[in-house]
Amino acid sequence: MKQKSIADRLFSGVNISLLLVISAVMLFPFVYLFSVSFSSFEDFLGSKLLLWPSKWTTDAYEYIWASRTFRQALLNTSLVTVLGTIVNLFFTATMAYALSRPIVGQRTVMFMVVFALLFSAGMIPTYLVVQETGLLDSIWSLILPVAIAPFNLIVIRQFFMNIPSDMIEAGIVDGTNDLQIFGRIILPLSKPALAAFSLFYAVTHWNNYFAPILYINDPAKWTIQVVLRQIVVVGETTGTLGGDNMFLDNPPPPETIQMAAILMATLPILIVYPFLQKHFAKGVMLGAVKG
Repeated sequence: MKQKSIADRLFSGVNISLLLVISAVMLFPFVYLFSVSFSSFEDFLGSKLLLWPSKWTTDAYEYIWASRTFRQALLNTSLVTVLGTIVNLFFTATMAYALSRPIVGQRTVMFMVVFALLFSAGMIPTYLVVQETGLLDSIWSLILPVAIAPFNLIVIRQFFMNIPSDMIEAGIVDGTNDLQIFGRIILPLSKPALAAFSLFYAVTHWNNYFAPILYINDPAKWTIQVVLRQIVVVGETTGTLGGDNMFLDNPPPPETIQMAAILMATLPILIVYPFLQKHFAKGVMLGAVKG
């Protein structure tokens, strides 16, 4: 076995050290959030940089979970994320398949897709469209205006075009129509790509906060990001969560509530991501090989 030279060992050592430093920098905010959210009032006041509280407490989480506003916001966000991802995948996959086949007006439609990718309508025209279609104060205002992402559509279309034409021709010989080919051949072969883009769509819906601020006026329909904005940016911890919160007479410090709210809002995506990670990596590899 060939031994590594001093230069190779030095290069490996520098790489490992650099990666450890980058990992520590990226993990530090999560460690700080975790520690502060479980800290007591005394630990928080007695330390400028709290990384390990001496007394662990779940008061902040109990206070948040006792709030009907926070629970409703989590439910609203989950509903928007699930419905939005389903709508996104349905319209994106069907339109991408249609554009991957030789159809009349394909170049014109693709030009419109690329134009939409490069130039957006803007906030005011989009708001007027949502208003005139009667979607204001509805969860569909967060889903239908972004039903198709042009970039994702182009990538999935290219993925469909890379599927061997022999398989499609074999389906045509067997007497299947385009809908059957799409459902029985294209979709099963595209599971890794669809899983990867479902993750992209889901994360986008979960982290979206600007659209709910524009289109949702009823606090009962707020998403979790709007509630986080009220808690973290505006600083209304008691006003946002305390109005319907009778669990604690003396609420925890606002900083611990903020950290706990951020952690609880981030946790669902962190839980879902590992289940789609293998499909995501496989989809990227397939696209690289076939492209």
